[in-house]
Amino acid sequence: MAQSEWLYGIHALEAVVEREPERLIELFVLKGRDDERLVNIVNQARRFGVAVQFCQRRTLDDKVNGEQHQGVVARAKPGRQYDENDLDALLNNTEQPLLLVLDGVTDPHNLGACLRTADAAGVHAIVVPKDKSAKLTATARKVACGAAEVIPLIAVTNLSRTLKSLQQAGVWIVGTAGEAQQTLYDCKLTGPMALVMGAEGKGMRRLTREHCDELVKLPMAGSVSSLNVSVATGICLYEIVRQRQH
Repeated sequence: MAQSEWLYGIHALEAVVEREPERLIELFVLKGRDDERLVNIVNQARRFGVAVQFCQRRTLDDKVNGEQHQGVVARAKPGRQYDENDLDALLNNTEQPLLLVLDGVTDPHNLGACLRTADAAGVHAIVVPKDKSAKLTATARKVACGAAEVIPLIAVTNLSRTLKSLQQAGVWIVGTAGEAQQTLYDCKLTGPMALVMGAEGKGMRRLTREHCDELVKLPMAGSVSSLNVSVATGICLYEIVRQRQH
């Protein structure tokens, strides 16, 4: 495992400073930038003995390969890794688990956006396959706006086997597929549930689809054949939220 990783973006760094300050090794801040949120990050980091350096924009750009860093970059110890054991513990301690399963989502921007939406919708964990899936990179963390530090991202070795064990634990598996007979709004989406979203373009893999209890689709009226996976995830999760509140 890497000894350290780069983090950037105000939301992401606020979340780390607030929840896991012990991870921070060094903080690099844009010289001359003094807005309140940035000053707060600097002050909190200094309280925990983190070295702070003020740099020119070019220096920050070079550290993150030109990504949008919002004037703050940090070198940090790697975040916690979650696995199948964490999923078992979560199921044992959660009365009405709501899980999001991303099958083959490889774009870190989409992963970050899904994390952010999942946090807002009250998802307990996101499950992804270890292979052929976006990792929790600095880009994903920045797009997630702090949600990456809150929601466990559980990487599993065998997604089909995990879905089977979820079913045995009483979790209803709802998959999204364009060719499904019923729409999202035709289904009862309450109780312990896992929502499965497939990769853009390809959708869910065959084995993943076979382990779903139910398949649903979003009604599409326009000429575009599919939505961005993070947008579709938001629509589905908030229909689940709506039904759970009634």
